[in-house]
Amino acid sequence: MKLVYKGGFDGNPESLPGREHMPGAVPFKEMQDVKKFAIIMNVAAAVVMIVLMVLAFVRGGAGSDSIVGCILPLFCLFPHEMLHAVCFKEEVCLYTCWNKGMLFVTGQETMSKARFIFMSLLPNLVFGFIPYLLFMIHPQWSALGTFGAISIGMGAGDYYNVFNAITQMPKGSRTYLYKFNSYWYMP
Repeated sequence: MKLVYKGGFDGNPESLPGREHMPGAVPFKEMQDVKKFAIIMNVAAAVVMIVLMVLAFVRGGAGSDSIVGCILPLFCLFPHEMLHAVCFKEEVCLYTCWNKGMLFVTGQETMSKARFIFMSLLPNLVFGFIPYLLFMIHPQWSALGTFGAISIGMGAGDYYNVFNAITQMPKGSRTYLYKFNSYWYMP
C-alpha cells in the first residue's frame, strides 16, 4: 500500500481519481449530492452518538474521565482513515474536507465484497465497538465508553457503504471505487 495525501477535497467528485470501468460494471445506488450526503451522515452520526451516550450514562454514569473520551476521537480521525488504507494493496489517496466534516481514502483497485466490508468496518471495530464493549463489561472505564460511542457514530458513512455492499452486490462479485462512487461487477 502506498498512501498519497491529496489535501482538501473541493466537493467536486470529478476531481477524484478514477479508473477504466470494468466490463459490465454496475454503479451502487447511492446518494449523488455530496452536500446532502454529508448532512445526512452527520445527522445519523449525531443520533447514534446520543443514543450510545445515553446507554453509557445509564450503564456507568458520567465518570470524571468521560471528557477524555470526548476528546480522543478527534485524535483518531487520521488513524481511522489509515486503518481503511491498510486494507488496500495498491495506491490509496487521502482527502480532507473539513467544512463538511469529512475525511476519506479512495483507491482504484478491485476487491471482494468481504474485503470491502472488512475495509469499511475495521476502524469502527478498533476505535468504536471494541472500546464501547469493554466499557459495557467494565463500566468504571467511562472514558472508553464515551470514546467508543463517539467513534461508532463517526463511522456513519462507512455503515452506508457496508449496507450498499450487502444489499446490492451479488455473491462472487467484486467492487471498486470510481471518483466518489462504488461499482460492482462479476469477474
